Amino acid sequence: MDFVNLPLFAAAALVFASVLTGLFSARIGFSFLLVFLVAGMLAGEDGPGRYLFDDYRLAFWVGNLALAVILLDGGLRTAWATFRTGLRPASLLASLGVLVCAGVTALAGMWAAGLDWRTALLLGAIVGSTDAAAVFGLLNRSGVTLNERIGATLEIESGVNDPMAVYLTLAFIALLMPGASAHSAAGAFAMAFVQQFGWGALAGVLGGFAMAGLLNRVASRDAGGGVLALLIGAGGLLIFATAGMLGGSGFLAVYLFGIILARRAARAVKPTLAAMDGYAWLAQAGMFLLLGLLVTPSDLLDSLLPAVAVSLTLIFIARPLAVWVCLRPLHFSTREIGFIAWVGLRGAVPIVLALFPLMAGTPKAALLFNMAFVVVVTSLLIQGTTIGLVARRLGVALPDADDEPARRAVFGDFEFDAGLPVGRICDFYALPLPTTPEVALGDWMAEELLRPPVAGDTVELGSAAFVVRTVESGRITRVGLSLQDSEAA
Repeated sequence: MDFVNLPLFAAAALVFASVLTGLFSARIGFSFLLVFLVAGMLAGEDGPGRYLFDDYRLAFWVGNLALAVILLDGGLRTAWATFRTGLRPASLLASLGVLVCAGVTALAGMWAAGLDWRTALLLGAIVGSTDAAAVFGLLNRSGVTLNERIGATLEIESGVNDPMAVYLTLAFIALLMPGASAHSAAGAFAMAFVQQFGWGALAGVLGGFAMAGLLNRVASRDAGGGVLALLIGAGGLLIFATAGMLGGSGFLAVYLFGIILARRAARAVKPTLAAMDGYAWLAQAGMFLLLGLLVTPSDLLDSLLPAVAVSLTLIFIARPLAVWVCLRPLHFSTREIGFIAWVGLRGAVPIVLALFPLMAGTPKAALLFNMAFVVVVTSLLIQGTTIGLVARRLGVALPDADDEPARRAVFGDFEFDAGLPVGRICDFYALPLPTTPEVALGDWMAEELLRPPVAGDTVELGSAAFVVRTVESGRITRVGLSLQDSEAA
């Protein structure tokens, strides 16, 4: 039985050591996912494990399976109200934002690595999207509570931007094929774009409604949470595969599938979340370990400096520019834009997408894979370890419910019903009167904000700052007041 026991012992020991190390490293802000990636590298060809692994097809298959499970879990945890709040900005980031990131990163690839424009565009497409596994995991473990607008935007963006990255990657691979031209491929690209998003959305929505009806019937027949989680997981993978066979995006389909399930069958879904979380962590661990095995660190040395230059360009130029272009017209504050730009985490998705050129045999495919890997490691090291710190420095973190001093610092010392006329409050505190003093305080703030309000939004008036404390069904219900003069005293 050694052919069973020895591989099983090695694999279990590797996962056990990685998880244990990750638990300790997470306390100091080190990315859990990066631990799995490094563990895979140490077990690989250049590490102490000396295990040679170069099965790109297996890695690609496992990567897609894992991402489907992770996106399904993320969709199940995305509340419908949150989805409505973040859909518009996230959609812009997942489309126009990916294009801007890919274009600026391509310029960096041409400058730093000497790539031709087609190969540089392929590199930009590979690393252009944020990663659901990284965003979901690191936001949850960052130790900070974000306002609904920021949290929803980041989570939905990471859930729906993969289709654009996949589409661009396949399009630029087609351009690198012998005899291909941009003019002749334009029509095919447009059709592929419609198929990716159209079939993906259709499969996810129809599958979600059908599965919700089934769950509502089955859940009442003594089916436990573990069994229902298995049913949901299998259904999600079925939708993922169906969308792919139709030419659509399985990533978009499975994420929408999860959101609709959480909306239409909430009572049945709730007992399954613990099991689904376990499936998602198992998927992340397996995926990052396998991708780490696939990398040979010695092969990274020749492209290390150009790859780092591309990564820094992506982090400090491309991502901030893309976020500013997409979110400034939607009246996001400068601090919100800065934080969302910083949480442009790259994880498994760029590495999985970098397997496409290797399997297609495109020129410089190995270089693109190595550069994508360096981009991911750099992102997890620089951005992934500083999410909590940056959130607190930019002032976008909401205080804990039981931290009264922090809550008073954020929401102010006074609290009002949002239905009170704003003019009455201004008269009492000797504040400048707005143009419509008879309007309700909450309605006045919503007009001033020019965007759907969330807890933590602030409107300044003279020496005072009105802060949204609670929102119900999209309307402000309680408002805090902070007076600068009293604070100075």
